[in-house]
Amino acid sequence: MRRGSCGAERFGEDDTGMNIHEYQAKQILKAYGAPVANGVAVLDGSQARAAADELGGPVWVVKAQIHAGGRGKGSFKEAEAGEQGGVRIARSADQAVAFTQQMLGHTLVTHQTGPAGKQVNRIYLEDGAAIARELYLSLLVDRETSRISFIVSTEGGMDIEAVAAETPEKILTFSVDPATGIQPHHGRKVAFALGLEGPAVRQCVQLVDTLYKVFVGEDCSLVEINPLIVTEAGELVCLDCKMTFDANALYRHQDVLELRDETEENPKELAASKHDLNYIALDGEIGCMVNGAGLAMATMDIIKLYGSAPANFLDVGGGATKEKVTEAFKIITSDPKVKGLLVNIFGGIMRCDVIAEGVVAAVKEVGLKVPLVVRLEGTNVELGKQIINDSGLNVIAADNLADAADKIVKAVRGGA
Repeated sequence: MRRGSCGAERFGEDDTGMNIHEYQAKQILKAYGAPVANGVAVLDGSQARAAADELGGPVWVVKAQIHAGGRGKGSFKEAEAGEQGGVRIARSADQAVAFTQQMLGHTLVTHQTGPAGKQVNRIYLEDGAAIARELYLSLLVDRETSRISFIVSTEGGMDIEAVAAETPEKILTFSVDPATGIQPHHGRKVAFALGLEGPAVRQCVQLVDTLYKVFVGEDCSLVEINPLIVTEAGELVCLDCKMTFDANALYRHQDVLELRDETEENPKELAASKHDLNYIALDGEIGCMVNGAGLAMATMDIIKLYGSAPANFLDVGGGATKEKVTEAFKIITSDPKVKGLLVNIFGGIMRCDVIAEGVVAAVKEVGLKVPLVVRLEGTNVELGKQIINDSGLNVIAADNLADAADKIVKAVRGGA
């Protein structure tokens, strides 16, 4: 989920929180009383038959579980996984078992995974549903209003970014005043926007109330139901669910932390989180080690201004230790895309000598195969510069941020 103003840019993946699988999200929804279909998670192909028999059919939905959207329209890299996507309809228990075994262990590529795809290590077998209509309903944190906002659309089952771009009039957004919390009129507003009638209106009011309680109670940053379906019997069912949690609040939710699937996460980002580093991998060529999120953003921007692109966002924080800086350096340089490294430190709480000691220790441990530009300013800056100068490292010194960006870009491009 990219947060911003109401519009296409606000929909999508959330890079700052913790994601869980669909089946796990549905377990949470069910615990709060939201309507979900019966399903069984399968972690090994040998479990598929028992899972299919437990559900009983006559129709099963076989869903690959990865942290990415577009599974139904995705394709597998391996021929033995079959030509169908990551969501398949089975008309017999044998077919459900066959689909499960075909998908497990193979790589699914969707528009959100990128060409590398993601390996499917879990399958969710679910009861089939007689679908009359597909709708869209989600909750997220709107940074503009600092409130929980609802996004509602009659165009369920589709890429919501495309709906926002092509037919924005089909999307309703509104926020909830935290002073009053969720109220029945919010549910009626959603029901009216979705064109619901009869008992489905009451169900919608209850569902909106439930989803809001899930969002607040579990410290979510996104709850997306796509699609929310109306069955042929007129019942509302959450047919799919994406749920993301505020990483800063996870200390309050040990049960949620236990749902974390580390195989779905970027290995470098996972390693960074274990050392309390704020790291996000990007697609550029210049690695950045900075203290402070604002300075990190400015550093990435000026790298772009000078004609290159950052390979990562990394904030070592204000209280970084020598060991933490060493780990940060190792994480950045382990990225094969990194062709140069820019260390940009403004020492307030963070001391320049600590950064210098960490850089020296990291280079001695892992070596230095790419150009390194260091800009230090602030607390103990002279001591920090002395530590680096006495280390014998091949470091390019910079006087200010613009000078640092210019020098690292030229070094990477062979001009320095």
